[in-house]
Amino acid sequence: MAQHNELGKKGETLAVEYLTKNGYNIVERNYRFDKAEVDIIAQKESTLAIIEVKTRSTNEFGNPQDFVKPKQIQRLVKAVDEYVTVNDLDVEIRFDIIAIVKNNSGFDIEHLENAFYHF
Repeated sequence: MAQHNELGKKGETLAVEYLTKNGYNIVERNYRFDKAEVDIIAQKESTLAIIEVKTRSTNEFGNPQDFVKPKQIQRLVKAVDEYVTVNDLDVEIRFDIIAIVKNNSGFDIEHLENAFYHF
C-alpha cells in the first residue's frame, strides 16, 4: 500500500478514536454513493455529523482542511442526501472536517464543526 494511503487510514482511525472519546457514536465508515465517499458518519444526540478526514504529513503546503474542494463537497452532500433518504432519518445534519497533521511526537488533531454548509 502506498505511504499516503497508509497515512490516510491512520488518520481515519485517529479520527474515530477522537470522536468516540468525545461522545460520538460511529454509524458508518467509508460510506459510498455514486462518486462520493463519506469518511465517517457519526451521531451525537440528535445531530448526524458527516465527517471528512484530511491527514497530512506536514502543513508545509497548507492546512489539511484547505484540500476539501467544492466538487468534493457537492458529492458529499449528494451522498448524504441519499443516505438520509434511504434510511428515513429525521436528524439535523452537520458537515465537519477533522484535520490531522503528523508532528515529531505523533499527530495534531483539529475538529472543525460546521466546516461547510450544504445548499
